Amino acid sequence: MTWSIVAHDPASGAFGVAVATCAFAVGASCPFLRSGVGAVSTQSMTNRYLGPAILDALEAGLTPAEAIEKALAADGGRHLRQVHCVDAQGRTAVWTGRNCVEWCGEATAPHVSVAGNMLAGPDVVAATLQTYEAGGEDLAGRMMAAMAAGEAAGGDRRGRQSAAMLVTTTEDFPDLNLRVDDHADPLAELDRLLGIWRQTSPPRRGWAPSKANPSGAADMEAIEAGWKAQGLDLRFRR
Repeated sequence: MTWSIVAHDPASGAFGVAVATCAFAVGASCPFLRSGVGAVSTQSMTNRYLGPAILDALEAGLTPAEAIEKALAADGGRHLRQVHCVDAQGRTAVWTGRNCVEWCGEATAPHVSVAGNMLAGPDVVAATLQTYEAGGEDLAGRMMAAMAAGEAAGGDRRGRQSAAMLVTTTEDFPDLNLRVDDHADPLAELDRLLGIWRQTSPPRRGWAPSKANPSGAADMEAIEAGWKAQGLDLRFRR
């Protein structure tokens, strides 16, 4: 099942994964990323142990190809797997096992990889990559446009059900983590959620704990003043 894009933005250092499929809750099983290290999608007959294993190997200094090879070495179902990744140098690697369901394959360029199986045809990954490389406002927007292009080219040949997108930059958790687990048009719904995230995320970044400011905003009076400005009658307990 599934097609996905894993990408690295060299300007910001961000990593992203976007994925869609005709199966339930793809965001729970396929995408993995780690700030400063890389992004992975594990798909086909998904093995969720592969994502962390590949990221650990990348962090230890292996190339993407070496990391995938090491992670798959003990996997007796390796030829049922499809997995791809990108690292902080923009290097990519893809494994498509010989038993993956047609159409299956990939399209890659520096800093980006697209891979899929059970697809309508090679145009799905080609359109996804071409649209991503055409550029856009930011990593999330480029991935969203790319996945929409892949869907327009045929997408998953079984239909559609779920989609997800993750982006990380500097923190130990994603900046953006959106999931559409069950929907008649999951990519359209993902795009809607991305719009909400764009509206609500900037204020949160101002007060959320981070590596640079581990406590985040903790001035109760200032926080309450912000609530009051929004017309909210809220106060912390004292």
